Amino acid sequence: MRELRIVVATADAERLRGALVMAATQAALGGGAVLFLQQDAVGLLRMPLAAPLDEAHRSAGLPSLAMLIEEAVELGVTLLACQSGLVLCGMSADDLPKGVEVGGPIGFLQQTSDEARLIFV
Repeated sequence: MRELRIVVATADAERLRGALVMAATQAALGGGAVLFLQQDAVGLLRMPLAAPLDEAHRSAGLPSLAMLIEEAVELGVTLLACQSGLVLCGMSADDLPKGVEVGGPIGFLQQTSDEARLIFV
């Protein structure tokens, strides 16, 4: 199975939620998955984790954004927070949820094979 690599480029919690669902599904099926949160999207990872539509999702029996992040990490999804994004959002690595790594676009692209599926959301 080809690896799935997703770039989350905006601070839109619902785009991140969708990317997490796809990445977690990929991992559950036995494939590799990496999410790279770029620039202000990193702010979505600020603890405590919360998203505007979390209550609506929970009311529908769906997981909150925090739960999705935790489940994705447990399934083996790699979550990368952009170094520049951390600075832009006034955050440090200590402000990130457990399991989220810090990296940059060069490293992300260097580790992206020609066979990988690369999606930009």
